[in-house]
Amino acid sequence: MTLQSHGAPGCGERRREINALAPWFHNLHLPGGESTAPDHPLGDFPDYKWQQIGAILPADLRDVQALDVGCNAGFYSFELARRGAHVLALDTDEHYLGQARWAARWLDPEGRVEFRTMQVYDLARLTRRFDLVLFLGVLYHLRYPQLALDLVAGMTTGTLVVQTLTMPVPYVLDTPRDLPFGRRERLAAPGWPRAAFVEHSLAGDPTNWWIPDDGCVRAMLRCAGMRIRATPGHEIYVCEPDPAADEARCIRDAELAAAGGR
Repeated sequence: MTLQSHGAPGCGERRREINALAPWFHNLHLPGGESTAPDHPLGDFPDYKWQQIGAILPADLRDVQALDVGCNAGFYSFELARRGAHVLALDTDEHYLGQARWAARWLDPEGRVEFRTMQVYDLARLTRRFDLVLFLGVLYHLRYPQLALDLVAGMTTGTLVVQTLTMPVPYVLDTPRDLPFGRRERLAAPGWPRAAFVEHSLAGDPTNWWIPDDGCVRAMLRCAGMRIRATPGHEIYVCEPDPAADEARCIRDAELAAAGGR
């Protein structure tokens, strides 16, 4: 039975709808061979990222509760749903959410993905917890990145996957457990974990606020109570809660309670 006989758009009409919903940042592959961004400047994005991430996730995600923060047009959410997960997908951009809801007719026929308009900071008022959390391509767009990372980590009972733009730094300094007040010059030493603040714009995008280096991302994840267990690709960190080494939990929990108005 064809899509057309179901009352769904045929290939020609679907192509017109794809064009009407442009621009696309996710190149979604639809039944029939169409794709939403075949000329994407990054190539087949984000499929090549998913090949790295998906390879370290279970093939069977039935009964898994997943959260996709910054879902865009839903590529990753649909891939999780394809493996059986139930997904809460969040974004602030109604343009991208409109694309995702349109594509769900073909890529999520069982309705496993729920799309909501939410900020990452709205997680402070969400009581649910998730077995699997994706936080991909979001961190450097945020004015309050550690707050967001703490919130996302707090949602995670199993696996957290973080992907972020980073600064190219050749090595990471082994920082001391405590830095004396009079040795602050070490903060400016090559290799000290740091994030660059972008006051105006980066790559034409005024929402690119903080660009951390690899050491900074790793330190931020540890301070959010997470342990990195794999790095399957460039700028990709697969993490899990590490309560035994979570020295900042009391401080973090108190600040999160205040930030969330609790």
